[in-house]
Amino acid sequence: MRRRHSSERGQSAKTHSEQNNTRPRLALLSEEQKAQVHAYALAILGRTGVRVDSPGVLRFLEGKLGRKAEADVLRLPAEVVEEALRSAPKVIPVYDRLGQPVFRLGDDTLRFGIGVTALFYQDPLTDDLTPFGRGHMRDMVRLGSRLPHYDVISTVGIVQDVPVEQTDLYASLEMIANTTKSLVLLVSDETKFPAVLDMLETVHGRDLAERPFILPYFNPVSPLVVNEGTADKLMVAVERGLPVIYSNYSMAGASTPLTPAGTLALLLAELLAGLTISQLIRPGAPISLGMLPVYFDMKTMMNFYDPQSILINLACAEMMAHYGLPHTGTSGSGTGWGMDLIAADTYWLNALTFNLTKGGLAPFIGDTLGSKAISPLTLVHVHEIIDQARRFAAGFQLDDAHAVLAEIDEVRPGGHFLTTPSTLERYKDGYYTSPLYPHWSMETWQLEGQPAADQLMRQKTVELLRDAPAPPDHDDLLAKGQAFIDRL
Repeated sequence: MRRRHSSERGQSAKTHSEQNNTRPRLALLSEEQKAQVHAYALAILGRTGVRVDSPGVLRFLEGKLGRKAEADVLRLPAEVVEEALRSAPKVIPVYDRLGQPVFRLGDDTLRFGIGVTALFYQDPLTDDLTPFGRGHMRDMVRLGSRLPHYDVISTVGIVQDVPVEQTDLYASLEMIANTTKSLVLLVSDETKFPAVLDMLETVHGRDLAERPFILPYFNPVSPLVVNEGTADKLMVAVERGLPVIYSNYSMAGASTPLTPAGTLALLLAELLAGLTISQLIRPGAPISLGMLPVYFDMKTMMNFYDPQSILINLACAEMMAHYGLPHTGTSGSGTGWGMDLIAADTYWLNALTFNLTKGGLAPFIGDTLGSKAISPLTLVHVHEIIDQARRFAAGFQLDDAHAVLAEIDEVRPGGHFLTTPSTLERYKDGYYTSPLYPHWSMETWQLEGQPAADQLMRQKTVELLRDAPAPPDHDDLLAKGQAFIDRL
């Protein structure tokens, strides 16, 4: 019999430990269905093609592919797409601003972030709306930085109390100055994207591609258009060596088919087009792909997440795992009229189901009212949802040590477990204790004045906003950024 190496024995022990964990998993697509979806996407790229609106990027791609576009529509051969899938990195290391490793996008963990690009700020006490300003950006970045389940800060809002041509510069400056966490960067004015990167590099004092903590985020336009701004920004970011997120936003029944299968196939084709372009620009360029598949209500002219949106997100997560690519998916954001019952439904469904997949990044917690406003209440309440969803997804250990049969023998029928060793060892973390909502009896609730749950959430949010600290180098970074903007 062949002797096992120590590494094999370790793997065997690990497998045994994993077998004792009852961790739940969610599966949607069979292997045959994954191959079918991939074939659909390749057919769309090969037959229908994608329109590339940037003349410079289109000429570059024509030269790389050795074929001409027709009316700016480029058809991508299957073999070129397959080569891009082989070329792209399977994992993207992400750091914080201090250069410390934070997570590896593509590993078996789901990460969350706050954002994104709201026009209004919703007051946590009154729910009143105010145009989003620099102070709101500062406060929301610090709040997201303080809550530990948020690993990234995405561009929270569009700053409107500065000159319009400087909006992206001041928004990005407030982000880097008010947190050390990783940043997902969205720039609304495509022409300012290089300047924003130059400013962040100047303020940071190091090459942004060295221990990257900035992940630029780009959207194509469905159906099947790589708009000029997205194409140009993608080329700039990839040429600078930055990891990027390429994600599409659909409205089923308007910009994509109403059928989930049609939307999945079309959106996957768009993502594979973005992947292929990135690898043609620079083979091995780190890129994460994902979908935001919302529905469009023709009666109200509103878009929203439907339960089948969550299924499409799960399908995308499985396709990215099938390809071995990092996934950035749906956050469940945008629904509701603030942090209300409507929003809670969607956030719970998304956070729980997404946690049962291989993982990835859900970077956009907090926006509401059709993504036009950002609510600090949402950051606080969804932080609790994430806490419980992760606890559910972690499962529990099922083995002799945790079955405590000896204790059950000792307690005997009619006894209690209040003082048994397993209770005394684990009572502090053996069950979920909310930092927001205490386990009150009816009598205690009455003594406390019968508060509504959202009243406690509002009080806690105001406290967190008031006490959220700035990084020690906040003033220095702001001064450097202001000097850069003044020179422009």
